[in-house]
Amino acid sequence: MRRFFRFLLSLLITVIVTADSDYHEQLVFEPLPQGSLLASFNFKSQASLQSFQKQHFRYIPRSLGQIIQHAKTQELHLRFSSGRWDAESWGARPWGGKKEGGTGVELWAWVEAESDEEAFSRWITLNNALSGLFCASLNFIDSTRTTRPVESFQPTGDHANASLSKLHLLHGTLPREVVCTENLTPFLKLLPCKGKAGISSLLDGHKLFDASWQTMSIDVKPVCPPGGSGCLVEMEQTVDMVLDIERSKRPRGESRALGNENAATDFMADNPIPRPVPADELICDMSKPYSSPEACYPLDVSTTQTWSLSEIFGRPIKGSCLATNTHGKAVESVCIKVPKEHQIQVSEGTIERTDPSKNQRCYVIPESDHFEMALPQQDSQGVINRPQPSLYASRSFTGHGQERGGVQTLLTNPSPDNAISFVYFETLPWFMKPFMHTLKAERLTSPSSSSSSSSSKDQIITSMYYRPALDRQRGTQLELQITVPPASTVRLAYDFEKAILRYTEYPPDANRGFDVAPAVIRILPTNASSDGAVYLRTTSLLLSLPTPDFSMPYNVIILTSTVMALAFGSIYNLLVRRLVGADEVEGFSLAKVKGRLREVRERLMRRFWRGKEEVQYVDKLENVE
Repeated sequence: MRRFFRFLLSLLITVIVTADSDYHEQLVFEPLPQGSLLASFNFKSQASLQSFQKQHFRYIPRSLGQIIQHAKTQELHLRFSSGRWDAESWGARPWGGKKEGGTGVELWAWVEAESDEEAFSRWITLNNALSGLFCASLNFIDSTRTTRPVESFQPTGDHANASLSKLHLLHGTLPREVVCTENLTPFLKLLPCKGKAGISSLLDGHKLFDASWQTMSIDVKPVCPPGGSGCLVEMEQTVDMVLDIERSKRPRGESRALGNENAATDFMADNPIPRPVPADELICDMSKPYSSPEACYPLDVSTTQTWSLSEIFGRPIKGSCLATNTHGKAVESVCIKVPKEHQIQVSEGTIERTDPSKNQRCYVIPESDHFEMALPQQDSQGVINRPQPSLYASRSFTGHGQERGGVQTLLTNPSPDNAISFVYFETLPWFMKPFMHTLKAERLTSPSSSSSSSSSKDQIITSMYYRPALDRQRGTQLELQITVPPASTVRLAYDFEKAILRYTEYPPDANRGFDVAPAVIRILPTNASSDGAVYLRTTSLLLSLPTPDFSMPYNVIILTSTVMALAFGSIYNLLVRRLVGADEVEGFSLAKVKGRLREVRERLMRRFWRGKEEVQYVDKLENVE
């Protein structure tokens, strides 16, 4: 009997430890050039596919799980992004661009359905439900903002071969959506610790949305480990941000810069107004030939920036959140990528694990104590060079006028030896009508030159998928497979025509313009051993359409109302009022009326003559004087 109870106890402990291992979180810091800091938050939750289908939710939240099940969604990818990733200064994108979305909100999912109409109906259901869950305008993703990509996206989950034929890929964007704290709060509510403990306790809306670039992503997909006992449902949440260290430290550093040590004036520490650094605190680059006491060339901030978690985020990490593996061993949750010779200051009693091959140090967050980490002043360069991007892309409008325009995209391959192939995907609104016969793909002689070489369009564009737009029904979908030669820049351009909208279709701020979704670029792997595709997105565009004078309806309404009031009043008086003779009115005496009029006339005459006599008297006095 005792052996039986011991077996049950050990089985229970195993189940609890295994359940704890279904959630893992990690935070990675990486200093960037120009005084910036990349912070990558990653949260991963797993549940068995069988328990998920039976709605036994533990780490995968019920609110999101039931939406996915109701909409028959097999794989979901949701992005909230703002800002621009500076690839020329910061290098390649984190996660290979897989966790990044275009400006605003981007959503794509694989929905199981028997027909396209049924898939679109479930897609609308999914958008409406996610709109309420994340306090976003996802319900505005209708047929005009929905596309069905062919080559740009591939499933990242493990799907059964029998179900692949029933999966429909749908993609939608809202480039106009403004990402704010209302989206971050429900994002944190999906985590087991709700942002109260672990690395998620650092996430604050004031810091996140003050970043130079930030993106939040949610990925839900099925995963079937090789040789495993069963498939799992994996939900991965990531938050990536690039912080300006000096800007993030500004509220706490102003009082020290001013020499304020009086407790009564500590309110100045919360003043975010920037002030110049005093001359005696400037760090000058003495290696410059023109350096002198009168001329100071400031030293590069990347070599002098110091920071800590409390300075950057305003608080330390408040303990750990389920940070154990299947063996009950604590795992590292915070990592930083700095050179080996750099010093890192952490809280006492913190376990450190170093990976020399990656120039990375990781730390185990204490279970209940606060965790603090600081990067003190260093003598050497504090930035590890990130890998160079495989492709540079910039997109802009050309032309002038309110009738027609053009779009050009510059695609630069920095590799001197290898050509690069990728899929270029654009989604255009229905009122932006491109002319496909004007599509040109030219190879420029150099990245900074505008003259083209003799390379033909067929040599650059290897395949094309084009789905034209229908007015007020769907937008334009353009997918191109492009190959850029080594050390070359390709200019992709086409012309388009602007449609005239109805006055009810303009937004409240119509003169601002209409946002055009960013282009999505999927870089194809060069060989089978590559770890999936790499994604990057261009910036969104602002399209100016012919805008009517919205004051004219107001003027027409006022004029029409005036005419209607005059006409209606006159006709109403003629129809309602009754005209009778004076002698027909009872108690009416014409003599009394004439007497009253005579009295009024005499009174006015007396006032008139009296005033005239006073004026003549004054004139006489002036003449006598």
